[in-house]
Amino acid sequence: MKKSPAKAKKNTAAAKSRKVPVLKKPLMKKQPVLNLAPNVAVRELSTVRDFIRYAVSRFNRADLFFGHGTFNVFDEAVFLVLEGLRLPVEQLEPYYDARLLADEKKRIAALIEARIKTRKPTAYLVNKTYLKGYPFYVDERVIVPRSYIADLLFEDVTGGENGQEAGFALIEDPESVTSVLDLCTGSGCLAIIASYLFPNATVDAVDLSPDAVAVANINVANCLHNDRITVYQGDLFAPLKGKKYDFIITNPPYVDAEDMVGMPPEYYHEPQMALEAGDDGLDIVHRILAEAPDHLNEGGNIICEIGYGRPALEDARPDIDFLWLDTENSEGEVFWLSKEQLEG
Repeated sequence: MKKSPAKAKKNTAAAKSRKVPVLKKPLMKKQPVLNLAPNVAVRELSTVRDFIRYAVSRFNRADLFFGHGTFNVFDEAVFLVLEGLRLPVEQLEPYYDARLLADEKKRIAALIEARIKTRKPTAYLVNKTYLKGYPFYVDERVIVPRSYIADLLFEDVTGGENGQEAGFALIEDPESVTSVLDLCTGSGCLAIIASYLFPNATVDAVDLSPDAVAVANINVANCLHNDRITVYQGDLFAPLKGKKYDFIITNPPYVDAEDMVGMPPEYYHEPQMALEAGDDGLDIVHRILAEAPDHLNEGGNIICEIGYGRPALEDARPDIDFLWLDTENSEGEVFWLSKEQLEG
């Protein structure tokens, strides 16, 4: 696969699932308005359609930030209303004109109000998010899952989806992978996805935060392959006692000091230790690169997401020939390396 040219400028499309927020474009001044107080909304509104329209109007007026699973006001409203009603989030049409019961209306109105007043991401309010269609429990002990690696695991890495159509896969035989490590696992989402994609692999997941480990264990317990996943608490490779893997996945903290200041309020509800990583955002990445060779089997590989740190990383490590993997919405934010490349 060809390396991607470095991006000359940051753009919103390329930052959809990035940890660092990208400021929204100003909203149009003329918006459809349904600015009812919550108690009035409960009395006057009836259907799912009504409450989605109400949420869109209220969210527009509140100038919320979207980037924790949804990326525009309509998708945020749909997700909040459907998940708040425990309806399938991918099936709006059958429920659009369903009439809500009184208790349901109160619940949805309260969620809309909480989204505006607290500025918490909706995923925290409903304790649910989705990554590549897989549901995950989340709360404020972990960041809301979002990673370009999830897309790449299905595409360039294993050859599924777009990769299969192109006849390309970095791992030609996923069944040959017998050990996977998800480093800085957070909610455990990438470890769980890996358990589906690599059916013969045992999967270890590590996070420094005891709180994150607790959330990851909730998700692992609900996973079909929980007998193959083990969650460890500790600092990077420290709790693994010399174990080696065929494949390492890592989406570590990578927000630099400048971007940690002045973020939209939604991001300050997330654990900051899962975001910040020193002046240039690469403190943890450098540690991973130094230690990973000792934890990879011969022929093993690592995939790592680093946000917009590519220029700084290439300047700091001119000895490594990084393979940069792109997705539909990102360029040069995820690298792939073999054990041999890491060892030089």
